[in-house]
Amino acid sequence: MVHAHPDSAAMPNPSALHGAFFQRMEKNANRGVTLLEMLLVLALIALASTLAAVAMTGGLEGMRLRSSAKDVAAQLRYTRALAIATGKPQRFVIDPRKHTWQAPNRKPGRIAGSMEVRFTGAREVQPRAGEGGILFFPDGASTGGRVQLQARRSAWRIDVAWLTGRVDLSQVEAQP
Repeated sequence: MVHAHPDSAAMPNPSALHGAFFQRMEKNANRGVTLLEMLLVLALIALASTLAAVAMTGGLEGMRLRSSAKDVAAQLRYTRALAIATGKPQRFVIDPRKHTWQAPNRKPGRIAGSMEVRFTGAREVQPRAGEGGILFFPDGASTGGRVQLQARRSAWRIDVAWLTGRVDLSQVEAQP
């Protein structure tokens, strides 16, 4: 004999619960995503992109290194352009020990102390011992030279061609 639970009239049928659940899910599925869900997905994508960028560029130090190399290359190009525009030779000076550089018109710059700075160039253009210089001529040519900035396992090299004065920036293998 089966006894009915006294509250059986208040308890819904299990199959009716099952059907109601799926109806509610269908209703919610048609609704789309909420703004909060969309913002959460965008935040996760931004976080993943930032982590990937930091990993590929060598972290914060790698970004500083690249930025410093771009600054030096830009100032070398400025020095060349000024020599052509004024019709007078212009000099770019770099001091690897002090991590400083000087472009014409008293435009100074610093390179982070955590980076290694190497300069190769014509000895005749050195303003003082330990400093390097590149002289640009009114026709665009130069005395040529190379500046290499290095931090840990990453390095950037700025080459200045002596014949044309062209300034090239490239990432290279770090030297021990």
